[in-house]
Amino acid sequence: MKSCHICQSRIPLVNEGEMVISNIDDSNVLQLMDRMKEIGVDSQFTYQKLHIYYFTWKQLQRCTSIIQSMLSDEQLDRFMGVLQETSHSGFEPTQEYTLSQLSLIIENPNFVKIIQEQLFQSYMQPIITTQDNDVFGYEFLLRPSSDKYSFSPGNLFLFSQHTNLQSTLDSKARMNAIKTGKQHLSKGLKQFINFLPSSIYDPAHCLQTTFEVVKEYDVNPSDLIFEVVETEKIHSLDHLKNIFSSYKQAGMKVALDDIGSGFSTIEMLKELRPDYAKIDRDLIRNCHESSAKMEKIKQLRHITKEMGTSLLAEGIETEEEFNAVRPLVDLAQGYYFGKPMNKPIQQKKKVT
Repeated sequence: MKSCHICQSRIPLVNEGEMVISNIDDSNVLQLMDRMKEIGVDSQFTYQKLHIYYFTWKQLQRCTSIIQSMLSDEQLDRFMGVLQETSHSGFEPTQEYTLSQLSLIIENPNFVKIIQEQLFQSYMQPIITTQDNDVFGYEFLLRPSSDKYSFSPGNLFLFSQHTNLQSTLDSKARMNAIKTGKQHLSKGLKQFINFLPSSIYDPAHCLQTTFEVVKEYDVNPSDLIFEVVETEKIHSLDHLKNIFSSYKQAGMKVALDDIGSGFSTIEMLKELRPDYAKIDRDLIRNCHESSAKMEKIKQLRHITKEMGTSLLAEGIETEEEFNAVRPLVDLAQGYYFGKPMNKPIQQKKKVT
Protein backbone atom coordinates (compact mmCIF):
# COMPACT_ATOMS: atom_id res chain seq x y z
CA MET A 1 0.00 0.00 0.00
CA LYS A 2 1.40 3.41 -0.95
CA SER A 3 1.60 6.30 1.44
CA CYS A 4 -0.67 9.27 0.91
CA HIS A 5 0.62 12.46 -0.71
CA ILE A 6 1.78 13.86 2.64
CA CYS A 7 4.42 11.14 3.12
CA GLN A 8 4.92 10.50 -0.59
CA SER A 9 5.62 14.08 -1.62
CA ARG A 10 9.27 14.98 -2.21
CA ILE A 11 10.95 18.37 -2.09
CA PRO A 12 13.38 18.77 -5.01
CA LEU A 13 16.82 19.74 -3.70
CA VAL A 14 18.04 20.98 -7.07
CA ASN A 15 19.98 24.08 -8.15
CA GLU A 16 17.66 24.87 -11.03
CA GLY A 17 13.96 25.06 -10.29
CA GLU A 18 11.09 27.31 -9.42
CA MET A 19 9.25 28.45 -6.35
CA VAL A 20 5.52 28.73 -6.94
CA ILE A 21 3.54 30.93 -4.55
CA SER A 22 -0.24 30.71 -4.49
CA ASN A 23 -2.99 32.54 -2.56
CA ILE A 24 -0.81 35.62 -2.70
CA ASP A 25 -2.36 39.10 -2.57
CA ASP A 26 -2.19 40.99 -5.88
CA SER A 27 -0.84 44.03 -4.05
CA ASN A 28 2.35 42.12 -3.16
CA VAL A 29 3.05 40.62 -6.57
CA LEU A 30 4.51 43.61 -8.45
CA GLN A 31 6.77 44.60 -5.57
CA LEU A 32 8.10 41.06 -5.24
CA MET A 33 8.66 40.76 -8.99
CA ASP A 34 10.57 44.06 -8.99
CA ARG A 35 12.83 42.88 -6.15
CA MET A 36 13.48 39.58 -7.93
CA LYS A 37 14.47 41.49 -11.06
CA GLU A 38 16.94 43.58 -9.03
CA ILE A 39 18.89 40.45 -8.06
CA GLY A 40 18.74 38.93 -11.55
CA VAL A 41 15.95 36.43 -10.93
CA ASP A 42 13.15 35.96 -13.45
CA SER A 43 9.56 35.73 -12.24
CA GLN A 44 6.13 35.42 -13.78
CA PHE A 45 2.60 35.83 -12.49
CA THR A 46 0.08 33.52 -14.19
CA TYR A 47 -3.19 31.94 -13.11
CA GLN A 48 -3.01 33.66 -9.72
CA LYS A 49 0.38 32.09 -8.99
CA LEU A 50 3.77 33.75 -8.75
CA HIS A 51 6.57 31.69 -10.35
CA ILE A 52 10.11 32.56 -9.25
CA TYR A 53 12.88 30.87 -11.27
CA TYR A 54 16.23 30.22 -9.58
CA PHE A 55 19.51 28.73 -10.85
CA THR A 56 21.39 28.04 -7.60
CA TRP A 57 20.26 27.12 -4.12
CA LYS A 58 21.98 30.19 -2.73
CA GLN A 59 19.97 32.29 -5.14
CA LEU A 60 16.81 30.60 -3.86
CA GLN A 61 17.84 31.39 -0.29
CA ARG A 62 18.33 35.03 -1.23
CA CYS A 63 14.87 35.12 -2.81
CA THR A 64 13.46 33.68 0.40
CA SER A 65 15.16 36.35 2.50
CA ILE A 66 13.60 39.06 0.34
CA ILE A 67 10.15 37.48 0.64
CA GLN A 68 10.50 37.27 4.42
CA SER A 69 11.53 40.93 4.64
CA MET A 70 8.62 42.14 2.46
CA LEU A 71 5.75 40.11 3.91
CA SER A 72 4.24 40.13 7.37
CA ASP A 73 4.22 37.08 9.63
CA GLU A 74 0.49 36.74 8.97
CA GLN A 75 1.08 36.68 5.22
CA LEU A 76 3.94 34.19 5.52
CA ASP A 77 1.60 31.85 7.38
CA ARG A 78 -1.27 32.41 4.91
CA PHE A 79 0.41 32.31 1.50
CA MET A 80 1.25 28.83 0.22
CA GLY A 81 4.31 27.77 -1.75
CA VAL A 82 6.00 24.78 -3.32
CA LEU A 83 9.32 23.97 -4.98
CA GLN A 84 9.47 22.11 -8.26
CA GLU A 85 11.96 21.37 -10.98
CA THR A 86 11.64 23.50 -14.10
CA SER A 87 12.15 20.38 -16.24
CA HIS A 88 9.21 18.70 -14.53
CA SER A 89 6.48 17.64 -16.92
CA GLY A 90 3.06 16.23 -16.18
CA PHE A 91 1.13 16.56 -12.94
CA GLU A 92 1.64 14.72 -9.68
CA PRO A 93 0.13 15.53 -6.30
CA THR A 94 2.48 17.93 -4.51
CA GLN A 95 2.39 18.94 -0.87
CA GLU A 96 2.15 22.70 -0.42
CA TYR A 97 3.68 24.52 2.53
CA THR A 98 3.12 27.89 4.09
CA LEU A 99 5.83 30.37 3.17
CA SER A 100 7.02 30.21 6.78
CA GLN A 101 7.47 26.46 6.46
CA LEU A 102 9.00 26.74 3.01
CA SER A 103 11.52 29.29 4.29
CA LEU A 104 12.70 26.85 6.97
CA ILE A 105 12.96 24.09 4.36
CA ILE A 106 15.06 26.30 2.05
CA GLU A 107 17.29 27.40 4.94
CA ASN A 108 17.91 23.77 6.04
CA PRO A 109 18.32 21.59 2.92
CA ASN A 110 20.49 19.10 4.83
CA PHE A 111 17.61 18.29 7.19
CA VAL A 112 15.34 17.73 4.19
CA LYS A 113 17.91 15.42 2.59
CA ILE A 114 18.34 13.44 5.82
CA ILE A 115 14.59 12.88 6.08
CA GLN A 116 13.91 12.12 2.41
CA GLU A 117 16.91 9.85 1.89
CA GLN A 118 16.75 8.24 5.36
CA LEU A 119 20.30 9.24 6.27
CA PHE A 120 19.83 7.90 9.78
CA GLN A 121 20.04 4.65 11.66
CA SER A 122 18.52 3.17 14.79
CA TYR A 123 20.66 2.89 17.91
CA MET A 124 19.52 0.60 20.72
CA GLN A 125 19.59 1.32 24.44
CA PRO A 126 19.02 -1.67 26.74
CA ILE A 127 16.05 -1.98 29.08
CA ILE A 128 16.49 -4.46 31.91
CA THR A 129 14.20 -6.25 34.34
CA THR A 130 14.70 -5.16 37.93
CA GLN A 131 13.91 -8.62 39.27
CA ASP A 132 16.84 -10.46 37.70
CA ASN A 133 18.71 -7.88 35.59
CA ASP A 134 18.00 -9.66 32.30
CA VAL A 135 17.81 -7.61 29.12
CA PHE A 136 14.09 -7.19 28.49
CA GLY A 137 14.36 -5.18 25.30
CA TYR A 138 15.70 -2.00 23.74
CA GLU A 139 14.54 1.50 23.04
CA PHE A 140 15.31 2.52 19.45
CA LEU A 141 16.78 6.00 19.06
CA LEU A 142 17.54 7.90 15.86
CA ARG A 143 21.20 8.64 15.08
CA PRO A 144 23.10 9.89 11.98
CA SER A 145 24.29 7.26 9.52
CA SER A 146 26.72 9.63 7.80
CA ASP A 147 29.37 11.98 9.22
CA LYS A 148 28.63 14.32 6.33
CA TYR A 149 25.00 14.67 7.41
CA SER A 150 25.22 14.83 11.18
CA PHE A 151 22.26 16.02 13.25
CA SER A 152 20.81 16.29 16.71
CA PRO A 153 17.73 14.01 16.91
CA GLY A 154 15.85 16.64 18.90
CA ASN A 155 16.60 19.35 16.34
CA LEU A 156 15.68 17.09 13.43
CA PHE A 157 12.29 16.22 14.92
CA LEU A 158 11.66 19.86 15.85
CA PHE A 159 12.44 20.89 12.27
CA SER A 160 10.09 18.20 10.93
CA GLN A 161 7.26 19.43 13.13
CA HIS A 162 7.71 23.07 12.08
CA THR A 163 7.81 22.18 8.37
CA ASN A 164 5.01 19.59 8.24
CA LEU A 165 7.54 16.82 7.52
CA GLN A 166 6.95 14.97 10.78
CA SER A 167 4.72 12.33 9.17
CA THR A 168 7.45 11.44 6.69
CA LEU A 169 10.21 11.34 9.31
CA ASP A 170 8.12 9.50 11.90
CA SER A 171 6.98 6.82 9.45
CA LYS A 172 10.50 6.20 8.10
CA ALA A 173 11.97 6.12 11.61
CA ARG A 174 9.41 3.52 12.73
CA MET A 175 10.15 1.31 9.75
CA ASN A 176 13.90 1.70 10.22
CA ALA A 177 13.59 0.60 13.85
CA ILE A 178 11.54 -2.48 12.92
CA LYS A 179 14.07 -3.51 10.26
CA THR A 180 16.99 -2.95 12.65
CA GLY A 181 15.31 -5.02 15.33
CA LYS A 182 14.73 -7.86 12.89
CA GLN A 183 18.40 -7.78 11.93
CA HIS A 184 19.88 -7.70 15.44
CA LEU A 185 17.38 -9.01 17.99
CA SER A 186 16.08 -12.48 18.69
CA LYS A 187 12.37 -13.07 19.08
CA GLY A 188 11.06 -12.27 22.52
CA LEU A 189 13.21 -9.18 23.06
CA LYS A 190 10.97 -6.13 23.11
CA GLN A 191 11.40 -3.13 20.81
CA PHE A 192 10.36 0.26 22.23
CA ILE A 193 9.73 2.54 19.25
CA ASN A 194 8.85 6.23 19.60
CA PHE A 195 6.11 7.94 17.61
CA LEU A 196 4.63 11.43 17.25
CA PRO A 197 0.83 11.49 17.64
CA SER A 198 0.59 14.50 15.32
CA SER A 199 2.27 12.51 12.53
CA ILE A 200 -0.58 9.99 12.49
CA TYR A 201 -3.59 12.00 11.40
CA ASP A 202 -5.63 8.87 10.55
CA PRO A 203 -4.44 5.70 12.37
CA ALA A 204 -6.43 3.37 10.09
CA HIS A 205 -4.51 4.71 7.10
CA CYS A 206 -1.20 6.08 8.37
CA LEU A 207 -0.18 2.92 10.27
CA GLN A 208 -0.79 0.51 7.38
CA THR A 209 2.77 0.86 6.05
CA THR A 210 4.11 0.09 9.54
CA PHE A 211 1.92 -3.01 9.84
CA GLU A 212 2.99 -4.17 6.38
CA VAL A 213 6.67 -3.89 7.33
CA VAL A 214 5.97 -5.98 10.44
CA LYS A 215 4.47 -8.72 8.25
CA GLU A 216 7.19 -8.44 5.60
CA TYR A 217 9.98 -8.95 8.14
CA ASP A 218 8.08 -11.61 10.08
CA VAL A 219 8.25 -9.67 13.34
CA ASN A 220 6.08 -10.84 16.21
CA PRO A 221 3.68 -7.91 16.85
CA SER A 222 3.73 -8.59 20.58
CA ASP A 223 7.47 -7.76 20.62
CA LEU A 224 6.73 -4.20 19.49
CA ILE A 225 5.95 -1.45 21.99
CA PHE A 226 5.09 1.98 20.57
CA GLU A 227 5.58 4.89 22.93
CA VAL A 228 4.57 8.53 22.68
CA VAL A 229 7.73 10.50 22.03
CA GLU A 230 8.74 12.58 25.02
CA THR A 231 9.19 15.86 23.13
CA GLU A 232 5.58 16.27 22.06
CA LYS A 233 2.75 17.48 24.22
CA ILE A 234 -0.47 15.52 23.95
CA HIS A 235 -3.04 17.86 22.40
CA SER A 236 -5.90 15.40 21.82
CA LEU A 237 -6.55 12.56 24.22
CA ASP A 238 -9.19 11.02 21.93
CA HIS A 239 -6.78 11.03 18.99
CA LEU A 240 -4.11 9.28 21.06
CA LYS A 241 -6.70 6.74 22.26
CA ASN A 242 -7.49 5.91 18.63
CA ILE A 243 -3.79 5.44 17.86
CA PHE A 244 -3.31 3.21 20.90
CA SER A 245 -6.38 1.20 19.86
CA SER A 246 -5.01 0.67 16.34
CA TYR A 247 -1.69 -0.60 17.68
CA LYS A 248 -3.39 -2.92 20.17
CA GLN A 249 -5.77 -4.32 17.55
CA ALA A 250 -2.70 -5.25 15.51
CA GLY A 251 -1.33 -7.21 18.48
CA MET A 252 1.20 -4.59 19.58
CA LYS A 253 1.74 -2.86 22.92
CA VAL A 254 1.77 0.84 23.79
CA ALA A 255 3.67 2.98 26.27
CA LEU A 256 3.21 6.42 27.76
CA ASP A 257 6.36 8.45 28.38
CA ASP A 258 7.20 11.14 30.93
CA ILE A 259 4.83 9.92 33.64
CA GLY A 260 5.07 12.24 36.62
CA SER A 261 5.94 15.29 34.53
CA GLY A 262 3.69 18.17 33.58
CA PHE A 263 2.94 16.65 30.16
CA SER A 264 1.64 13.29 31.33
CA THR A 265 -0.47 13.57 34.44
CA ILE A 266 -1.75 10.77 36.59
CA GLU A 267 -5.25 11.45 35.26
CA MET A 268 -3.99 10.91 31.70
CA LEU A 269 -2.33 7.68 32.77
CA LYS A 270 -5.60 6.40 34.17
CA GLU A 271 -7.49 7.48 31.05
CA LEU A 272 -5.14 5.89 28.51
CA ARG A 273 -4.24 2.73 30.49
CA PRO A 274 -1.05 1.92 28.53
CA ASP A 275 0.74 -1.42 28.71
CA TYR A 276 3.89 0.36 29.88
CA ALA A 277 4.48 3.65 31.69
CA LYS A 278 7.89 5.35 31.75
CA ILE A 279 8.69 7.59 34.70
CA ASP A 280 10.00 11.03 33.74
CA ARG A 281 13.78 11.11 34.05
CA ASP A 282 13.67 14.35 36.05
CA LEU A 283 11.80 12.43 38.73
CA ILE A 284 14.47 9.71 38.70
CA ARG A 285 17.48 12.06 38.84
CA ASN A 286 18.94 11.92 42.38
CA CYS A 287 15.69 10.39 43.62
CA HIS A 288 17.61 8.67 46.44
CA GLU A 289 18.23 12.11 47.93
CA SER A 290 14.61 13.28 47.76
CA SER A 291 11.80 11.90 49.91
CA ALA A 292 9.30 13.87 47.79
CA LYS A 293 10.47 12.17 44.60
CA MET A 294 10.40 8.73 46.19
CA GLU A 295 6.87 9.35 47.46
CA LYS A 296 5.76 10.32 43.94
CA ILE A 297 7.34 7.16 42.51
CA LYS A 298 5.57 5.04 45.14
CA GLN A 299 2.29 6.68 44.13
CA LEU A 300 2.93 5.81 40.47
CA ARG A 301 3.76 2.24 41.48
CA HIS A 302 0.44 1.92 43.31
CA ILE A 303 -1.58 3.27 40.38
CA THR A 304 0.13 1.23 37.67
CA LYS A 305 -0.05 -1.96 39.71
CA GLU A 306 -3.82 -1.56 40.02
CA MET A 307 -4.08 -1.10 36.24
CA GLY A 308 -1.75 -3.95 35.34
CA THR A 309 0.67 -1.51 33.69
CA SER A 310 4.39 -2.25 33.78
CA LEU A 311 6.36 0.61 35.30
CA LEU A 312 9.74 1.62 33.81
CA ALA A 313 12.28 4.02 35.30
CA GLU A 314 14.38 5.71 32.61
CA GLY A 315 17.38 7.98 32.89
CA ILE A 316 19.11 5.94 35.61
CA GLU A 317 22.77 6.94 35.71
CA THR A 318 24.00 5.80 39.13
CA GLU A 319 23.88 2.74 41.34
CA GLU A 320 22.24 4.82 44.08
CA GLU A 321 19.35 5.80 41.81
CA PHE A 322 18.83 2.22 40.73
CA ASN A 323 18.91 0.81 44.25
CA ALA A 324 16.33 3.41 45.31
CA VAL A 325 13.79 2.65 42.58
CA ARG A 326 14.49 -1.04 42.06
CA PRO A 327 11.84 -2.30 44.52
CA LEU A 328 9.21 0.00 42.97
CA VAL A 329 9.56 -0.56 39.22
CA ASP A 330 9.45 -3.50 36.83
CA LEU A 331 11.96 -2.24 34.29
CA ALA A 332 14.89 0.15 34.19
CA GLN A 333 16.82 2.06 31.54
CA GLY A 334 19.69 4.53 31.49
CA TYR A 335 23.43 5.06 31.01
CA TYR A 336 24.05 2.98 34.15
CA PHE A 337 23.06 -0.08 32.11
CA GLY A 338 24.30 1.00 28.71
CA LYS A 339 24.39 3.87 26.23
CA PRO A 340 22.57 3.71 22.90
CA MET A 341 24.66 1.62 20.49
CA ASN A 342 24.30 0.39 16.93
CA LYS A 343 24.49 -3.20 18.19
CA PRO A 344 22.68 -4.71 21.19
CA ILE A 345 24.25 -5.91 24.41
CA GLN A 346 23.13 -9.21 25.88
CA GLN A 347 24.98 -9.41 29.18
CA LYS A 348 23.42 -8.82 32.57
CA LYS A 349 24.26 -5.69 34.51
CA LYS A 350 25.95 -6.60 37.77
CA VAL A 351 24.23 -4.99 40.71
CA THR A 352 25.65 -5.01 44.21
